[in-house]
Amino acid sequence: MSTATPYPSHTPPMGWNSWDCYGTTVTESEVLNNAHVMAEKLLPSGWDTMVVDIQWYEPGAKAGGYNDNAQVLFDEYGRQLPVPARFPSAVTEDGANAGFAALANKIHALGLKFGIHLMRGIPKRAVEANTKVLGTPYRAQDIVDLTSTCPWNSDNYGLNHAHPGAQAYYDSQLALFAEWGIDFIKIDDMLFPFHSQAIEGYAQAIAKTGRDITLSLSPGTNVSLGRQAFLAQHATMWRISDDLWDRWEDVRDQFDRLAQWAPTQNNNAWADADMLPLGKIGLRAERGEPRETRLTLDEQRTLMSLWTMAKSPLMMGGDLPTSEAHTFELLTNVALLDMYRNAGNGLQVHGEPDIRVWHAPALQADQPHYVAVFNLSDSERNWTLDLADLPTATQPATHATDVWTNQTHAIVEKGLHPYPHIPLTIPAHGVVHLQLATKA
Repeated sequence: MSTATPYPSHTPPMGWNSWDCYGTTVTESEVLNNAHVMAEKLLPSGWDTMVVDIQWYEPGAKAGGYNDNAQVLFDEYGRQLPVPARFPSAVTEDGANAGFAALANKIHALGLKFGIHLMRGIPKRAVEANTKVLGTPYRAQDIVDLTSTCPWNSDNYGLNHAHPGAQAYYDSQLALFAEWGIDFIKIDDMLFPFHSQAIEGYAQAIAKTGRDITLSLSPGTNVSLGRQAFLAQHATMWRISDDLWDRWEDVRDQFDRLAQWAPTQNNNAWADADMLPLGKIGLRAERGEPRETRLTLDEQRTLMSLWTMAKSPLMMGGDLPTSEAHTFELLTNVALLDMYRNAGNGLQVHGEPDIRVWHAPALQADQPHYVAVFNLSDSERNWTLDLADLPTATQPATHATDVWTNQTHAIVEKGLHPYPHIPLTIPAHGVVHLQLATKA
């Protein structure tokens, strides 16, 4: 079994999610193939969570979208069950569906955590069947809110949170998932519109399990910064945008969002800029054909530098067994991940339209600090980084090394600029990401 180096508890979640590769159709063998590669190549760098995304409970799930009025597998209490044709280990010798317990055990044996995706509320099919609510005299039709539906997925209804059976349903659902060994739950249709009662309900249900389960909320269309305190109280991570794909405009749009959210990041709750569409994606996804990410190498480095500077969770979206070596180099860059774990929260300190400068301070005097200069324009740019423009608490630097190229940049103390500065040439859509240190 592979093991990971114990990293600081304030490191945001790092893992893999099936959505960018397989959409609604991922299989057990594909999850395990990715898990084995993660355990071998990424776990030593701190990547430790495997997540099965949406509709693992739908027998007719298809690539490229959702089925209206879909069939859903569930137990007598309306709780979703994995489709045996895709997850054969769910079926016991006596033919019962034991859920994800066996798959979770296999993932745990690799030293990894295991997570699943859910839609908010209760399956419509369970409401039609009027299933029982475990531990109560109520049934699904007693607790449902038929007016509360997701605008883009028709699997579920929301719950009537004024009814005591609503919380009992969430409690029973999370108790089952905890019994399976689930470590991470991503719940969709939560933030737009903002379903505060559902968020509280899931958080309470997780707490009652006694198990350490990460709660991830999605998607984040128009989520307000004013919700941060509530979200940090009830969830581990929450999206701040709609789905992000392998398009430069999607990456560029995250700069302004992350500049707002980065100052609020703390050691237990994280604003999430969405998955990393890197490596081989689109095998059976919602959008596009099978492909290597359409982001250029410079754009991929920009994405990784921005996400780590802003302390966003890192959830890899590409298929690990078929991704190329340079993708793993991006994901395991030692200096970048050292900043992610050990430096202070990164903040944008300069924000003209096409040049953005982010800085992550050292938390101790003997540690390096970091500055990333991003070029959002479509052509190469020259830029002078004046070290006096960085926060005044920063220690003077005598050594500057690019975390991506390992190039040493000279710190100039003469010429037109009266303060120590670093002349930079930044590629289009690219970044120069410097580790600044004082030589011993």
